[in-house]
Amino acid sequence: MDIVIPRMPFRKQYRCYSVSLMPGNERNDVENGGKIILPPSALDHLTRLNTAYPMLFKLVNSKLNRNTHCGVLEFVADEGRCYIPHWMMRNLLLEEGEMIDVESVSLPVAEFSKFEPQSSQFLDITNPKAVLENCLRNFACLTAGDMVAIRYNDRIYEMKVLETKPGRAVSIIECDMDVDFAPPPDYVEPTRPTNESMDTTEEEEPHPGAEAASQFRAFVGSGNRLDGKAADAAVLNAVNIPVVRGVPDYEYEVGTIQFFRRRIPNAADKKANPENGFKPFEGSGFTIRSPQ
Repeated sequence: MDIVIPRMPFRKQYRCYSVSLMPGNERNDVENGGKIILPPSALDHLTRLNTAYPMLFKLVNSKLNRNTHCGVLEFVADEGRCYIPHWMMRNLLLEEGEMIDVESVSLPVAEFSKFEPQSSQFLDITNPKAVLENCLRNFACLTAGDMVAIRYNDRIYEMKVLETKPGRAVSIIECDMDVDFAPPPDYVEPTRPTNESMDTTEEEEPHPGAEAASQFRAFVGSGNRLDGKAADAAVLNAVNIPVVRGVPDYEYEVGTIQFFRRRIPNAADKKANPENGFKPFEGSGFTIRSPQ
């Protein structure tokens, strides 16, 4: 028979400091996430208490009854101290060096979360949802009501956690979570044109080239036959039909093709044919075979 060792809660008080006051190099990995740094004695105590993994904690400011939840990144802080991100200190309304209660907790796995960007500039990012999901990899859990800060392209964007499911605080480690956005407070809906602005009853000025287009007639001229006979009268009358560009020919008959030609006669044409300045198919004919 297996013996089940009961899990005892971890409860400690530490003096809280922001990550910027931690000795050594700058720790952006802590400042841009949702995890804290605890002293080595905390790890030893947690191991003896058989604490469940991943280790999640509830941070409580008992003076102002403010709380949030977080994970742990390392156990390298000085004894009696813990270092947390600056945005987390603002949520808890803590000053540097104030006492904070740290308690181990077990949270449900996240299914849904809704965020409200505090600036509409966040929407200018090409794919804001992908950016947020990538930044949340540095977080262990989310708490509804918190104002979290994420960094992207050397800019810090604040996001308010409006809602989390299935509880007020959820774990986001190795989970399939749906993410939704609410419009930022300074977001302005784009104006759409009204019916009055779309009214086109006023008479518009004619296009400068409209008159010239209405006078243009393509391919005007008289028809000619290869056998030298006179062209049909219907063809000759068709070329005199006024054509306006851009206006369909409502008199068009299916199965007919009309070619409108216009030719400007030159001096040689007028000399060859004084009447219309054009003489078609003039010249002698030739054959490949010799006449017998």
